Amino acid sequence: MQAIAARRVVSAVFLMCGGFFGLWASRIPDIKAATGLSEGWFGVLLLVMALGAFTAFPTAGALMDRHGPARVTKGAALGTAVAFTLLGLSPSIVTLVAALFFAGFAFGSLDVSMNGWGAEVETALERPVMSSFHGLFSLGAGVAAAAGGLAIEFGFGVALHFCLWGLLSVPILILCWKQHWPQSVGGAETQDKAPLFAFPEGALRFAGLIALIAALGEAAVTDWAALYQILDLGYSEAMAPIAFTVFSVAMVIMRLAGDRIIARFGPVPVARVSGFVAFVGCVLLVSGWNIFVVWTGCFVMGLGYAVLFPLAMSRAAADPHMSKGRALASVATLGYGAFLFGPPVLGFIGQLFSLGASFAVVAFLTLIIPFLASALRVKA
Repeated sequence: MQAIAARRVVSAVFLMCGGFFGLWASRIPDIKAATGLSEGWFGVLLLVMALGAFTAFPTAGALMDRHGPARVTKGAALGTAVAFTLLGLSPSIVTLVAALFFAGFAFGSLDVSMNGWGAEVETALERPVMSSFHGLFSLGAGVAAAAGGLAIEFGFGVALHFCLWGLLSVPILILCWKQHWPQSVGGAETQDKAPLFAFPEGALRFAGLIALIAALGEAAVTDWAALYQILDLGYSEAMAPIAFTVFSVAMVIMRLAGDRIIARFGPVPVARVSGFVAFVGCVLLVSGWNIFVVWTGCFVMGLGYAVLFPLAMSRAAADPHMSKGRALASVATLGYGAFLFGPPVLGFIGQLFSLGASFAVVAFLTLIIPFLASALRVKA
């Protein structure tokens, strides 16, 4: 019963975390306009949040190994709610910089720790549940982004919007803090002095590469699919966003269904098929035959990429050679590093050749996933 109750709480935390992600994404144009910064300088400002997240990964990993993922999740969830509320209340660029770093640090800490708690719940239930957790994250992001559009339509300012969303998170925070979970600490290397920034070791390196490639594919569709349709294929601006919408819908559907599929067939076969499916989707997107083929390609890509990152995180949490905290932090570093820094690299390729060439690179990398999939099998 405790594991079932904890699953509900962890599910709510993933939903909340995704909600804050969607909240932030929906108001970026308004926050940029308020700063008066150019696109280039605002991009530099956004790197502050990324720096906060990357600082958080190893810190959260070390805290998990000392105090257990449940306790770290509780603190990080509260910190995330406070940080994003302050983000909406920042009156100047100086305070915005501080709030962005705090939000990135809290969000990064929560991302690592809630995956750790989710992995422990998965072990206690003796069946896969990580994919559904990530599905709820995607669902929360989509709902919050849609709510952001409504908030803008009704004239809600950024400060009011962020404060109201922070209040909506209070019931989840209360449930999270009330949920008892046995403190699990220690690991394969807790007696060793771990480096500041951990990277996967042994077979976990290949699981980390799967996370990296999957995150790069997701980031490519998020940041470049619309522009690819407009600049390379000549479609209208009004039609271009539909590609990301169908991709997101496919991600949510597959992640919510992924646990049963993984339980039925196992992580390695599912990862191999997922990699091939994502590759087919990339090929359809790059072909650009017509708008419906492009949208179909994005949908197929969403189905293919959906469970790969959750599988990599589950594999990290079960690694027999690294402590849970450090293993999760190392895979998160690769995955989110690709999500944050991959799009600029793809943009550079697009500038030299075309955005179609950028997606062709993504397709080639995706084809590697079936050959890496065996790394998802835990060996003692």
